[in-house]
Amino acid sequence: MGHRKLKKFAEVESFSNVFQTHLFPEDGKVFPLKGNWKEDYFKNDNPITIELGCGRGEYTVGLARLFPQRNFIGMDIKGARIWKGAKAAIEENLPNVAFVRNRIDFIETYFTQGEINDIWIPFPDPYPGKAQKRLVAPPFIKRYRNIAPKGALVHLKTDNQELYEYALEQVNEHHYPLLCSSDNVYSDAERLGAERFRLLTEIQTYYEKLFLTIGSKIHYVEFSI
Repeated sequence: MGHRKLKKFAEVESFSNVFQTHLFPEDGKVFPLKGNWKEDYFKNDNPITIELGCGRGEYTVGLARLFPQRNFIGMDIKGARIWKGAKAAIEENLPNVAFVRNRIDFIETYFTQGEINDIWIPFPDPYPGKAQKRLVAPPFIKRYRNIAPKGALVHLKTDNQELYEYALEQVNEHHYPLLCSSDNVYSDAERLGAERFRLLTEIQTYYEKLFLTIGSKIHYVEFSI
């Protein structure tokens, strides 16, 4: 492991907005903020948005800047990636940002029923040939329903055509209400509407920028669960 990565791991341990408990369901332990994020961490009653597979936290931090009246939590297993978003939030004094470091499979360990209001999934692993591992597959939707109220929104943003089509198939098969979809976000301003287009183009992840430089189309699906 490189020196820079080791330094980030060490520094992220000291960040007050990062939680690295690595609890698992079978541990039988209760994460202290589960059910208490608003009262004990954010100190307000504002709705909570979670970014799954947040990487460097571009959407967690970007959305927090745009919507100070909402709370945002990024979740990822990679501590060195979380470091960038967490550090930016601290430097900018964004009190409405937090990060959880663990696998998304264990999301129910950190949040209780109805605690999360909507979910962003920007550029997740498409898992070719392993559909059940995709973050919009039924096992994950079941987990989201256990932490979010009925009608919560899921936002998927991807460069992967197969994942985009799979998400639309899931929407149709399971009758999730579809609010919006686009096969090419950057060429679809009128269909998306001004606010969606802004959120989908002004906030760009590290990988999205790479995809755009090679001419990849960016796809988007928004549905409720």
